Amino acid sequence: MDDNRVRHLEMIQGVVNRMGQNAFLLKGWTVTLVAGLFVFANTQDIDYKYVAIALLPAIFFWLLDGYFLWQERLFRKLYDAVRKQNNETAADFSMDVRPFYADVHSWLRTCFSITLSLFYLPTIGVIVITLVLVWTK
Repeated sequence: MDDNRVRHLEMIQGVVNRMGQNAFLLKGWTVTLVAGLFVFANTQDIDYKYVAIALLPAIFFWLLDGYFLWQERLFRKLYDAVRKQNNETAADFSMDVRPFYADVHSWLRTCFSITLSLFYLPTIGVIVITLVLVWTK
């Protein structure tokens, strides 16, 4: 394998690593913000408005996390394509993932993947249940 292709693969792997790190940080921020808003709501005699506000970061972080996972999957396809290039093909260092859109589920479908749904659906479910309980109190 030539040096240019190895460098190209390292560039792509760096992007994949950053996408994974971003997704990890988003999950941490989601838990922190939702828990913080619940604590704040509890100190204000459990006002439903503060519980309702917790829905916003949970939903937006879910969509953003889905976007990062979608991009990570696209870059993994790019990595695989570069890895399979024959030695006669020169590495062009392209980071264009558009040719792989057809090979990867859409961004919104990625948001509802098992890995994201198992984290965000229970989180949003807890917020909604708490909101209903506080509202009917």
